Amino acid sequence: MVTSPRYRILPHTADGKFQAYGPTLGEAFGNAALAMVSLMWDWTTIEPLERREIRVEGPDRERLLVRFLGEIVYLFDHERFLLGRVAELGIDRDPHGGFELRAAVEGQTLRGGHEIYGDVKAVTYHDLKVEECDGFTVQVVVDM
Repeated sequence: MVTSPRYRILPHTADGKFQAYGPTLGEAFGNAALAMVSLMWDWTTIEPLERREIRVEGPDRERLLVRFLGEIVYLFDHERFLLGRVAELGIDRDPHGGFELRAAVEGQTLRGGHEIYGDVKAVTYHDLKVEECDGFTVQVVVDM
């Protein structure tokens, strides 16, 4: 089991599972992004050479998290973008009572020197949790 102050990878029979933490909801979501990509590559070795903007909306925090992480999977699948850092992340309430997330992520395009050791196919709602208690904890299961 991999553990860091930002997240921990949990045992799961077939898929990937992790919890991420933060004093704010935005920081917990950013750490969830790092936890998820850690199942595929070592994000600490990725240089922040490129920047991508992400904007998603969701009627609740759980769907917002799934959509945000889904965008990171999309960036890897379609642009071969390796996330190495969540530079900015803000979450606000929208006028309809839902949530809006705006993030800037940094990293670089996959090249020959990068080791990819996993493949997240999708972010699931199975066992998904967003909890507030002395900060925030999120729990996510991903299809690998």
